Amino acid sequence: MSEQKSNLTVLFVDVSDNTRLYESLGDAAAYREVRECMTMLGETVTQHRGRVVKPVGDGALCSFPNADLALTAARAMQTRVHQRQPVRDYKISIRIGLQHGPVLLTGNDIFGDTVNTAARMVQIAASGQIITTGDTFGLVSGQHRGSIRRLDSLPVKGKHKEITIYEVLWQVTMDHTQMPGWLAAAAAAAQAETARLRLHFDGSDTLIVDAIDIGRQGSNGIVLKDLMASRNHARIERRKDKFVLIDRSTNGTFITMHDSKEFKLRREEMILYGSGAIAFGHHASEKDADIVTFCCESGAGASADEPLTRPRQE
Repeated sequence: MSEQKSNLTVLFVDVSDNTRLYESLGDAAAYREVRECMTMLGETVTQHRGRVVKPVGDGALCSFPNADLALTAARAMQTRVHQRQPVRDYKISIRIGLQHGPVLLTGNDIFGDTVNTAARMVQIAASGQIITTGDTFGLVSGQHRGSIRRLDSLPVKGKHKEITIYEVLWQVTMDHTQMPGWLAAAAAAAQAETARLRLHFDGSDTLIVDAIDIGRQGSNGIVLKDLMASRNHARIERRKDKFVLIDRSTNGTFITMHDSKEFKLRREEMILYGSGAIAFGHHASEKDADIVTFCCESGAGASADEPLTRPRQE
């Protein structure tokens, strides 16, 4: 089998929180919904000169000739899924990660570091998000740059250096004014010095400036009572001006941030921004769930909506 090298934009799309999807709809109905959604997304990929390389779980690996086409397709994919009607009150959602770079073409498949990095980006993405890297951002034309914002620089498994990650905005609800790069950098530096995370649990507030462990074991900073939680369930740690939740549990961690639906982490990590609630082992809506609420203060992810943008004041 011959091998060829090419520069492509690799895109992974994945159905968010598929465990909850199958729990809510049942296996047969959930499978149909995923297949219909993937068929629709495959059509969108083709319309934007892309190719569905192969299905991957409840998602797909795709490729595009360049970053502009991939970003346009990713926005269209999120929009089409958002417009789908709920099935028995459950609305499916997707997350997307992409990266441009060299790939190895073998038959109909693609391999290489670019593919691996795109896979990491979709793991970082929350429900409804499109995540890419600084390398890919640098290749995007000017027409797209106004709707892309820098999130953070994070260590990524398999990489020696931190990767700067960006979010591609696809659903704009208000005008934004771009901050000059030097001003954004100065603001980020100032925020990093005072980054704090306030947690509230069982009637008490805890202010975090470094890290905290959470679980049923008595040595944790926050001790849970719920038997669905693991003894060493999760850790929240500061990385520069952001706080990251790292799930270490058996049953997963359920996070609801201020403007999104609840989603599940299991042996994954996620940046906390704004404010929200964290449940351990099962959904926050279930009876007797241990719930920790959080609020990012003075930087620390509180600016996830505005590290590079801010609402225009009328």
